[in-house]
Amino acid sequence: MTRFEELVQKRRSHRTFTQEMIDAEDVKTILRAALMSPTSKCNRSWQFVVVDDKLLIEKLSDAKDMGGQFLKNAPLAIVVLGNPSVNDCWVEDCSIAAVSMQYQAEQLGLGSCWAQMRNRGLSDGTSADEVIRGILDIPEELSVLCVIGVGHKASERKLQDEEALRWENVHVNVF
Repeated sequence: MTRFEELVQKRRSHRTFTQEMIDAEDVKTILRAALMSPTSKCNRSWQFVVVDDKLLIEKLSDAKDMGGQFLKNAPLAIVVLGNPSVNDCWVEDCSIAAVSMQYQAEQLGLGSCWAQMRNRGLSDGTSADEVIRGILDIPEELSVLCVIGVGHKASERKLQDEEALRWENVHVNVF
């Protein structure tokens, strides 16, 4: 098992993937990490839509004007959803679940990248949330936080640089 401090140094955003499909057991392991992630008041009100249909993934990649096009090359996309009327911490809970999936993907040797969808959209004013709900038939009460693209890495990236850590941003007891 990879030590966590090694995992956080190794995990980087990957936006290019091979076309190799992801093993079903690996997908289940990634989703397990999300389902085990901590939530406010143990609410667990997030929802996940796993998309492996190439046409649907391509449509998801066009849900906002910039920053989502890399999804077109991902063999798997996981849409992370929450219900604001049920959970006032839905953004936080969904974020924790999304990052948990990304670390799990890295531990499995897979690459991933977060495509922000909340508060994003198209130049005509259509929200990414509205576009994605239409593509995947998501109920109106759910809101889209992000789409995580997952796949086998097309290339490796350098480890996070220890020397670049912004320790000056850490304050003890007082600012």
